[in-house]
Amino acid sequence: MSESGAAEPEEDPQAGAARRIAAEARERVRFEEEALGLADQVYRVARRMVGTREEAEELVQDTYARAFRSWTSFTPGTNMRAWLLRILTNLNTDRGRKIQRTPDQQPLEESDYYLANRLAAVEGEQALDQEQVVERLSQDSIVTALSSLPDDFRDVVVLVDIGDFSYADAAQILDIPIGTVMSRLHRGRRILKKTLAEETLT
Repeated sequence: MSESGAAEPEEDPQAGAARRIAAEARERVRFEEEALGLADQVYRVARRMVGTREEAEELVQDTYARAFRSWTSFTPGTNMRAWLLRILTNLNTDRGRKIQRTPDQQPLEESDYYLANRLAAVEGEQALDQEQVVERLSQDSIVTALSSLPDDFRDVVVLVDIGDFSYADAAQILDIPIGTVMSRLHRGRRILKKTLAEETLT
């Protein structure tokens, strides 16, 4: 009822449905524009997770295909980059299972650090510090070294050291505790140091 006592005219159901459809279409366009604006960042992360550019491109395509199918599950105003990269890492994990990749996740022995320690002795104690590892991660040649990492370690290294995510963001993307992120990052970097040392000495 209006203040004058007259009944409010009822909305035409068809007009209401049309308005809802139009609003949803506008929301989808905004979502797709924002998601596609992050494509370069998503590709850079994908490139470090897999061995070839073709695999990275395929992984990104699959990521966006799934994102566009599931766009209504994204909460506007939240971190879309983190949301997309969670899809990416989940798809890459599924991919790893399909090709039955079984990386060695045994704890490293002290002897595993022989080459890293030797290189450090030659180039100085800071030769393989964290900053150098992170710097080398920006080079294309690091893809081979990253591909040798166990999936769990590689995902954390890629997100934190290349994707520039915080521990908290990486934990959210991978759905693991922050402590696990820190532990895997530490071990992943140590494995990378060993691999980089081997490449340098060969």
